[in-house]
Amino acid sequence: MKIWLSLPPKVAHDLAPLGLKLAATFREPKAYEWMPFDWKGIHFPNRLGIAGGVDKNGSLIEEWWTFGPGFIEIGTVTPKPQEPNSGKIIDRDEFRGALWNKMGFPSAGVYEVRENLRDISVDRVTPIFANIGKNRTTENDRAAEDYAECIDALSGLVDAFVVNISSPNTSGLRELFQPKHLSRFLGTVLAARNKSDDPNTPVLLKLSPDLEENELRTVVETAGALGINGFVATNTTLGREYGSPFPKEGGVSGRPLAERSKATLRALISELGSSRKNQLIISAGGIMTPDDVKERLDLGADLVQVYTSLIYNGPGFFRQVDRFIKQ
Repeated sequence: MKIWLSLPPKVAHDLAPLGLKLAATFREPKAYEWMPFDWKGIHFPNRLGIAGGVDKNGSLIEEWWTFGPGFIEIGTVTPKPQEPNSGKIIDRDEFRGALWNKMGFPSAGVYEVRENLRDISVDRVTPIFANIGKNRTTENDRAAEDYAECIDALSGLVDAFVVNISSPNTSGLRELFQPKHLSRFLGTVLAARNKSDDPNTPVLLKLSPDLEENELRTVVETAGALGINGFVATNTTLGREYGSPFPKEGGVSGRPLAERSKATLRALISELGSSRKNQLIISAGGIMTPDDVKERLDLGADLVQVYTSLIYNGPGFFRQVDRFIKQ
């Protein structure tokens, strides 16, 4: 019985860390082994990981490791601490298998996250990625400075950075995808990585599912020319199904996002073509069943991530996928 689904969404969200800690009691950290994958010297024991937004401050990594994911992405991490957006910030639509949020990068700040990473008390079971963003008070013309600060603070503590300019919940953030901003922004971010303590740390760009085909082409070409190491496809969507109970603001994930996310994945692979080389492609969005995991891998994703699936299935989802793949 999934007791948490009987609770109001905000209450369930706030109690989730405590529930995870209790569920992880007496469990040993252990990643499930299936379809192991190596990329740029990083070993993934399996292809299914936790998406950004689940463990925002990297405070539950050891607990998540007891449930068998192949990698963990923490964040979104911002330089300064900040609270969620005001008002209602999360809701569910169980009939559609959907989740809505308007959180807006709530974060304890990069320096507390850095201490959480330093305090990990066990040998690392899987790779750790950091999803990084800007504070909402930072103007776009200075946004790259926020991302650079996060890279500088976390360098050497994470295996890769995920640049998040695709969240719909920070006003104006997606404008950084525009050609007049993107090259300068990403160039500054990548330069910060190159000057960091670990200049070989890969940097990935998280894509919006709401980019038009020509916009996606420009983003992929620009990012590739600058030396981005891969892409996460995708973040939440501003699109709404007919009859959706959610407001127009905020991002929707879960089953209603699936087709948009798959379309972006297909288009991304097509755009990259032979130039893909050693770029990493991670698929996220609308992955609700073990079959969905296999489908994304069959479509060409190297790795898969889940968030909303964990809301509806619980942390045992990693075990379900392990059994499905091995049957």
